[in-house]
Amino acid sequence: MFMQLRRVLFFLVLIISFGVRAQQQDKEQARQYYEMATEIMTSTRAVDDARELMVIAANFDTTNLKANTEAGIMHIRTIQKEQGAIYLLRVFRQSPNFRFDLEYQIGLSYQFGLNFDKAIEFYNKYKLKAGFNTTYKGKDRVEVKEVTRRLEECANGKEFVAAAKAFAITNIGPQINSELDDYAPVVNADETEMIFTSRRREGNLNENVSDDNRPFEDIYVSKREGGSWQPATNIGPIVNTKHNESNIALSPNGNTLFIYRDGVGDGDIFTSTRQPDGTWTKPIPLPGAINSSFRESSITINKDETMLFFASERPGGLGGIDIYSCIKDKKGLWTIVRNLGPGINTEFDDDGPFIDYDGKTLYFSSKGRKGMGGYDIFKATLMNLEKREWTEPENLGYPINTPDDDIFIVGTATPNRFYYSSVRNDGVGYSDIYLISEKEKAPETAKLPEKKGVQPIKFILEVVDAETKQPVEAKARMRGVDNTAIGSASLGTGMFEFGVMSTVPKEYTVSIELEGYIFENIKVMLGRATEEPQTVNRRVLLRKVAIGEISALRHVFFDFGKATLQEASFEELNMMVTMMKQNQSMQVEIGGHTDDVGSDTFNKKLSQQRADAVRVYLTNNGVAGRRIKSVGYGEERPIVSNDDESGGREINRRVEFKVIAK
Repeated sequence: MFMQLRRVLFFLVLIISFGVRAQQQDKEQARQYYEMATEIMTSTRAVDDARELMVIAANFDTTNLKANTEAGIMHIRTIQKEQGAIYLLRVFRQSPNFRFDLEYQIGLSYQFGLNFDKAIEFYNKYKLKAGFNTTYKGKDRVEVKEVTRRLEECANGKEFVAAAKAFAITNIGPQINSELDDYAPVVNADETEMIFTSRRREGNLNENVSDDNRPFEDIYVSKREGGSWQPATNIGPIVNTKHNESNIALSPNGNTLFIYRDGVGDGDIFTSTRQPDGTWTKPIPLPGAINSSFRESSITINKDETMLFFASERPGGLGGIDIYSCIKDKKGLWTIVRNLGPGINTEFDDDGPFIDYDGKTLYFSSKGRKGMGGYDIFKATLMNLEKREWTEPENLGYPINTPDDDIFIVGTATPNRFYYSSVRNDGVGYSDIYLISEKEKAPETAKLPEKKGVQPIKFILEVVDAETKQPVEAKARMRGVDNTAIGSASLGTGMFEFGVMSTVPKEYTVSIELEGYIFENIKVMLGRATEEPQTVNRRVLLRKVAIGEISALRHVFFDFGKATLQEASFEELNMMVTMMKQNQSMQVEIGGHTDDVGSDTFNKKLSQQRADAVRVYLTNNGVAGRRIKSVGYGEERPIVSNDDESGGREINRRVEFKVIAK
């Protein structure tokens, strides 16, 4: 009995010692990743790469207050801002005074995630702290005036979301949007051409990077053919230079492009004219009184090109960036410039004007009016330009506006159809370009009693062939994070309607399968259901199984630094099993890929082990081993540059399959 007890105690001590050693190893790993992230920020300011490493550090050691604080702040300053609270709450629970503005930063993260009640709770906690500590003047102090403004934004956000407008917001997709910033879209009258600004690496004419370690602004163009936007290309060296260029307006006839160019820090407006062969002339400064020694950042011109509105930082305004008007005189010159006054401008920034085709309705973005946060888009109608009389600006509401920046809206010849720039959860990267369209109203056949209670969000899914763009008879299912199935109804070939009743924003998984096609497994973020009906539309292109087709398994996950499949991977791998069984002659190569962090030998070995793990899973689930080849490529085949591409390393770390026989 005594010997048995000694044996039990021995193994218990051994287990505890292993646990302590593992914790020590995790803390050391966290320290190393934290130092790597800090060095990147100090030397290059590459915040995307630094954030990735800082998150690893924070997850290795949840008690590392520095790593978790920085991981949260970096999220708030870049993308997936709502995830910042995950890391900051760890710090708050362990040491609420670790950073003076900790509660404020948590509130900010909640605000970006549309969780306004939690944001208000933490803003009020910070406001109370700041009120009791009036003598503290550190860099991490946020003044009470700013917090009060944030509280007002949250109250506005609750109001706007509860009264959501009947507009569909659609990301126009990766043919135009990139993993970095894409914004300032302009389109011609028939929407067959879009010109926009991007800070992507691909096609950028400047091999250098700006102070924030991202590429300079360049202007890109995309054509719309067969109802689809084609891959964007650089507009060319005649227009773009090695400095920042941004398109800011297109004349109604589509032949004059207005450009913002910043070569020496005082950006001015230039114009370029389309020539008969479709090329553009060398940009020249806009003549007249519009450009100044201060920055002019955006412009819009009316249909007959006799009146324009532009934004400028010149002195004499109400504060920050203001919007001005200018009328062409009898000699055809732009002469008298006038501030639009307090009917439009505020003490904060007002930017991104667009005068609609009616010549009276002005759309613009403002940080100083009743909004949800960042830039919100407003509209006002011109009453008397000479007297600077406008109707009271109206916030376009949710879902057009969000707690982040919503700006550079432009209309089309079709009423209530716009394009604009927004930072949203379903984005391809940072700021993306979106289409705003009016939701179709069902014909009223009879007077129905007023609906009460929460109305489901309708998620309309369209599945089409990637080549023909014709609907296909696919199978689609939708599930929540807890794997709960969402009910659906068929609306015809390739069309599905799902109803979501959640009263908080949530992410859903949509799985699409069809024999003879490569499956799709996508994530969809939906807002909260309210008493007002809402509809979200999504179009998915299915590719046929063909030799040479490559598809990344984006939802296959491994333990850090290992080849152990996580349970969350099984769903996507099961879809691959089904596809392989439906296409019995299909053979694939499973390719494992890494980024360039770590040695070549380690990366090669790890990528091979991960490819092998996927192969083993498929064979264990009934797919013949002779149909699957596994190869570890390490860092040999990056999709994007590990050095210059913001977020490139995350993209390069992947497992994918390639069809080698069918």
